[in-house]
Amino acid sequence: MIDANVIYSALAFPNSNIAKMVEHIKDNHTLVLCKFIINEATSVFKDKYPHLFLEFKYHIENLPDEIYNMSNFDINQYPAIRDKKDIPVLAAAIESKVDIFITGDKDFDDIKIEHPRILKPRQYSDEFMK
Repeated sequence: MIDANVIYSALAFPNSNIAKMVEHIKDNHTLVLCKFIINEATSVFKDKYPHLFLEFKYHIENLPDEIYNMSNFDINQYPAIRDKKDIPVLAAAIESKVDIFITGDKDFDDIKIEHPRILKPRQYSDEFMK
């Protein structure tokens, strides 16, 4: 699973290491997204990158991978996180049983869970793209 910040970094900077990392994930793993991540990325593209919105929409609509839909959850079941708006994303990463959740969001830095592994894009690249 990749977070919204990874999605818009990859599309906003198509020659970046993050864009290469997303391609590597799509080519070598099953990419899982959730509705919360898609909604957040949609909002960011509409507001900050309107010139890339159609490209973003095309990529989301043509994802060959999985969309995890989680509508009900008890926020008290999950580790505390500084930004409460990130709880649905954390919950989806846990409940979808993905192996790795990749995010550039510092609010996830202090989350101590065994599964999934929470990695920064650079950590994923260093470990899996040798």
